[in-house]
Amino acid sequence: MLKRIAVVICGVGVILMTSGLAAAQAVDTAQEKTKAAATKAGTVISDAEITTAVKTKLSADKTVGASNIDVDTNNGAVTLNGTVKTAAERSAAARIARQMKGVKSVTNRLTLEAAATTGTSEPKVKVKDTTKQNDDEKAKVVIKDDTTPKVKAAGRKIADAEITTALKTKLLGVKDVIANDINVDTNDGVVTLKGTVPTAAQKTRAAEIARETAGVKHVVNELTVQK
Repeated sequence: MLKRIAVVICGVGVILMTSGLAAAQAVDTAQEKTKAAATKAGTVISDAEITTAVKTKLSADKTVGASNIDVDTNNGAVTLNGTVKTAAERSAAARIARQMKGVKSVTNRLTLEAAATTGTSEPKVKVKDTTKQNDDEKAKVVIKDDTTPKVKAAGRKIADAEITTALKTKLLGVKDVIANDINVDTNDGVVTLKGTVPTAAQKTRAAEIARETAGVKHVVNELTVQK
């Protein structure tokens, strides 16, 4: 009789131990899924935060003219677009971006204003002189200015950077939109919104604000609503 009781007790103990291990494994699995989801969500938030942090740092640095610099972040990779006055500013902007927390790499596409615009220098011209030998006949000169395309290209880049800065400022000043997690990118007047917002209403409102910003031709709304 005592042997039967002992066998029953051992059986119950084995069942309890098995149940406990299964429960512990289920808890571990749930925790891993939660961490994975948090990590995925953090990537989107991190990109928007990195963009804001880099732009703020550039604006605070007196050695860099940040008004014409556009900052875009994708999965920790920062891209700098726009124009600066000197090569030193270009290098400083890239250095500041690399020093920011969360930045994995920096692509520096900044161009020098001197290389993109005519500034105070004389325009490059092609001159064709068809002056005849006769002193009584006036010289006919054909002048072709090849600087116009470069000026237009530089103007477009500056406008893109100004649109991005203006839109970010407007979004941060609106109470009904949480703009900390919104990343703004502008290319030839086309604005792309990326990141996350708490509600569908904020997603729609952010796009409306973008369309109302001067210089914006079109808005691509890639914002996602947090679940």
